[in-house]
Amino acid sequence: MARKRSGCFLFLLVVALVGGGILYSMYRSLRLPVTHRAAGKIVTIEPGTGARGIVDVLFENGVISNRYPALLFLALNPGSRNLQAGEYEFESPISPFQALEKIRKGQVATRKLTIREGSTIFDITELLPEKAAGDRVAAALRRTELIRDLDPTATTLEGYVFPDTYILPKRATNDEIVAAAVGRFLEIFTPEMRQKAVEKRLTIRQVLSMAAMVEKEAANDAERPIVASVFFNRIQKNMRMECDPTFIYAAQINGTWDGNVNNPAHRRSLSPYNTYLATGLPPGPIACPSLKSIQAVLNPAQTSYLYFVLGPGGKHRFSATMAEHEIAVAEYRKMQRAGRK
Repeated sequence: MARKRSGCFLFLLVVALVGGGILYSMYRSLRLPVTHRAAGKIVTIEPGTGARGIVDVLFENGVISNRYPALLFLALNPGSRNLQAGEYEFESPISPFQALEKIRKGQVATRKLTIREGSTIFDITELLPEKAAGDRVAAALRRTELIRDLDPTATTLEGYVFPDTYILPKRATNDEIVAAAVGRFLEIFTPEMRQKAVEKRLTIRQVLSMAAMVEKEAANDAERPIVASVFFNRIQKNMRMECDPTFIYAAQINGTWDGNVNNPAHRRSLSPYNTYLATGLPPGPIACPSLKSIQAVLNPAQTSYLYFVLGPGGKHRFSATMAEHEIAVAEYRKMQRAGRK
């Protein structure tokens, strides 16, 4: 009888040792980072996929080489089964545990896209991932239904794509990227700002049209309200804006922009955007302005300035009369000549 008990004990001991060894091996493989063939590849976890299905996806895509350690871990840790659908990238090497943790935390693959202040729809088209041959303005930037309640006359989203840095899903489409940037504008342009525009008797389109010019002209933040005041003062006196960035934009629309701001043909361009010929504001924004430029238009400085020209240090010199302005222009040209020597 004692021999039977001893044999049974030895058998159980062997089983325990073997089982323990297997569990340790599986635990070790669960935590051990390994090189895999899915590096740089997007692995999609579809909504509704269960824990076992997710492990299968990881195995089939080569992220893990053995299903069982992952399945055992999930079976023993119910709290880790709350895995999230999405598109993932898995660095190599990575352990099965790290891969599961990434999915549990919803750390989906992302892209960073920065739209700079003062970017035009032509600039933004170049940033978007989906390219169309010969398409100077992406179709996503013509989705004016996104702003129909704000600007029913808009033909593009110029001015309404808010300049910012966006963290987006890696496979975000043009439409999704643009919708996110327009959504950001709708957050930024608050009801209080809309009311301020009403008080100044400006439409939102007019606010953004002037803000875009301020964005392109101001040399620094301090100048923005002053530049805005110049434009308001010129409007009150029925003077043309004579804003260089507007004829540049007109040339970009026409496809004639050659990069030369001193080309006289650009100033003579018969375009409603060319404020050297057309009075008042351009028919729409010439770029996507920053919040600071929008605020400058809604809260301009109180000045008598009608002119400005670039001065020393990259800042502008502002003038209230033509005589003062001509002196400033002469000094600017002298500065230019000295710079060319």
